[in-house]
Amino acid sequence: MTEPQNTTHYATSTRVIGVVWTVIALLLLADVLLRGEGRMAWIAGAFLVASIAGVYLVWLRPRVVSTERGIRVVNPLREVFVPWSAVSWIDVVDVLRVHTSAGPVRSWPLRESKRSKVRENLRRDAGHIDTDVDDDPTQARPVDLMARDLRRDAERYKARPLSGPIRDAAEAGPAAVGAEDRPQVMVPVEVIVVLSLTAALLVAVFLLA
Repeated sequence: MTEPQNTTHYATSTRVIGVVWTVIALLLLADVLLRGEGRMAWIAGAFLVASIAGVYLVWLRPRVVSTERGIRVVNPLREVFVPWSAVSWIDVVDVLRVHTSAGPVRSWPLRESKRSKVRENLRRDAGHIDTDVDDDPTQARPVDLMARDLRRDAERYKARPLSGPIRDAAEAGPAAVGAEDRPQVMVPVEVIVVLSLTAALLVAVFLLA
């Protein structure tokens, strides 16, 4: 059985910042565990752990994945799977949007950071009007190129759709299981686990330390 051909899009800058802060926080945490004493050391350690969890959810985890079955939009707290049959258009205003009959799905990590470009995009948002990416890709913004690639994926996969419901989370993510022709939204187990453990740690430290 061949592995699914997935393409992952994410914001490189936030990934780099997230990795850098995680490394710094781990070093600080090690220092606190080795040399810290008393209640303040426990509180500092708990906040460092909480910051690592927050960075993971907000900066490291979010991404958009193009799969053979559809688009997997991973945001900090929610994950949305949009089957290719439900995709009507993909564009960029302040963030990348996947348009569906149920409304647009907005991507947290893929966003336009240049204010003038956001204003231009908003002026073009009267209808589903394509950008000029194909005319001159060298002048295109990174998120515009990602939107173009996703539109091309939509055209390609719609031309030869895979039939039947999705039964394996490894194929297109947990939100895709059972999906057929409509977007599906879920809060992944890993998000619940990370938030629950972080909250439990903070409560325990403040009550017991």
